[in-house]
Amino acid sequence: MSEAEPLSPCISVCVLDEHDICQGCFRSAVEVTDWLMASAEYKREILRRASQRREAATIIKLR
Repeated sequence: MSEAEPLSPCISVCVLDEHDICQGCFRSAVEVTDWLMASAEYKREILRRASQRREAATIIKLR
């Protein structure tokens, strides 16, 4: 049995930062445009990277 096709993480908040990272889903602009034609394996890789970006963006650093 094969794994299910990953769902798009898009939340319709399409705003790119200065590094071309979407502030809604945390995918790069290239990853957003690649999504439709990407294999399930590549989509999972995109989701993994987006999750890492989201975590890095939301870490509160205390001194």
